[in-house]
Amino acid sequence: MTSSENAERTSGIIVGAVGGTVAYVLGYLFAYVTQRGRVEEQLQGFNFFADLLGGDPIPAWQGVGWLFYNSHFVETEIPSLVGGVRSLSLIAEADGGSLTLLYAVPPLLLIVAGLAAARVAGAVEPADGARSGAFVVAGYLPLAVIGAFAFRYSVGEGVVAPDLITAALLAGVVYPVAFGAIGGAVATLLSD
Repeated sequence: MTSSENAERTSGIIVGAVGGTVAYVLGYLFAYVTQRGRVEEQLQGFNFFADLLGGDPIPAWQGVGWLFYNSHFVETEIPSLVGGVRSLSLIAEADGGSLTLLYAVPPLLLIVAGLAAARVAGAVEPADGARSGAFVVAGYLPLAVIGAFAFRYSVGEGVVAPDLITAALLAGVVYPVAFGAIGGAVATLLSD
């Protein structure tokens, strides 16, 4: 590999990491801006009782985080009243289909990030573009893992949080690699 090829690859990795970071942040912000009011409304009853019992209320930003992870098909784990843990998707269980738009946001943002990474890397072949686009994982994966911990809420002995394993593997690796690669391959097809 020549030094110019090495420099292009390094810049593709850096742009991929930045693109992955931006895609994650914008995806969460989209969920926050569009769903904050709904989440606050849903949490009012729980937060009222938590306040009465001296507990901490669930902040809306954490509830929106659960929705954001649900948009990657990562379920939210909730302690059961009789012990154990119950997993559910707040999007799938919502009344009506207004939340289903959230499923499209992460793939679209990751495709755009992959497209940008491939363009900066100067990829001309679809396989090279896909490889460059997949580098968005470098920015998305760390935030997916950090977010899975940041969106944890303790309830007595239990925790409400995105499932950590699927948050890391599905949201952190599969989504950015697959959709980033699609965006990277598309970038080479559009440049012809």
